[in-house]
Amino acid sequence: MISNQILQNTIEGLKGITRTDLCVCDTEGKVLATTFPDAEQYEVSVVAFVDSPADSQVIQGYQFFKVFDEHQLEYILLAKGGGDDVYMVGKVVAFQIQNLLVAYKERFDKDNFIKNLLLDNLLLVDIYNRAKKLHIDINVKRVVFVIETKNENDTNALETVKSLFSAKTKDFITAVDEKNIILVKELKPGETYDDMEKTAKVILDMLNTEAMTKVHVAYGTIVHEIKEVSRSYKEAKMALDVGKIFYSDKNVVAYNNLGIGRLIYQLPMSLCRMFIKEIFDGKSPDDLDEETLTTINKFFENNLNVSETSRQLYIHRNTLVYRLDKLQKSTGLDLRVFEDAITFKIALMVVKYMNYMETLNN
Repeated sequence: MISNQILQNTIEGLKGITRTDLCVCDTEGKVLATTFPDAEQYEVSVVAFVDSPADSQVIQGYQFFKVFDEHQLEYILLAKGGGDDVYMVGKVVAFQIQNLLVAYKERFDKDNFIKNLLLDNLLLVDIYNRAKKLHIDINVKRVVFVIETKNENDTNALETVKSLFSAKTKDFITAVDEKNIILVKELKPGETYDDMEKTAKVILDMLNTEAMTKVHVAYGTIVHEIKEVSRSYKEAKMALDVGKIFYSDKNVVAYNNLGIGRLIYQLPMSLCRMFIKEIFDGKSPDDLDEETLTTINKFFENNLNVSETSRQLYIHRNTLVYRLDKLQKSTGLDLRVFEDAITFKIALMVVKYMNYMETLNN
């Protein structure tokens, strides 16, 4: 169904061209858009006209027209002008509204198709048949972006994204839940993941400035066929979740850059608990004091470099060595040894994942 605002803009524009007063009502006589006052007084006449067999009729000085969508009566158009050509003007306006109906219906059909495609609700044969019917290219490169907004049903954010990409008719913008806006972007020849990162940052900046909305943007891998779009969507969704757990300081996360976090995210909780129990003998990295955790994180940031870590922590080298020795005694892991450092780093990430999953379940 066409929005009332679109109908209003359409008939106001056509009035300016034709100098004819126009009104659009639904089949129950309710005024949806009008260029003249007191249009409500024609409600009874509209209802009577709906029940009549005529497609057009003069009633109370106005020319009435029926507007159909595939033989289904959708609207009643009222037209009144000073000239004798009001009938022809009304026919042209009715035709324009019919064209709007077709365009909006096609847009709805495409949106419905894209939603079902993303959610894996279509058989392979249906994907190809519907894509062909809707004139959607099946063999072009695409990537899916998921934009998570702070507020549910954020219409400002949705409209901003549409304003960025709606002119590019081969891109699709939709939503399958209250908090996420989904962009299915068609790539130009030669576009790479570097270009996708730039696109994500443009979305981020535009939403921060135009819609005054804090968002997170994630994107999946580039796919080459329409049937693979759902995979890119699932990857983008995973990137969004993994980013919240392990890369909370980043507002843009790419599936390709998730690293080991992607593997940990797919581990069952029972295996995670077993791993932590084996490594720390029933204890947890969460039990470590803030000073020790800060030391560990800074040591990892500096690639296990003792001198650089002590300099950035503003402590003597021997103090750092003492802290590392103390940690080794309590955990059995020496972070100066590469293999132990990897084990500890993974353990910290596993604990982060476990804590995140527990908050979701509560």
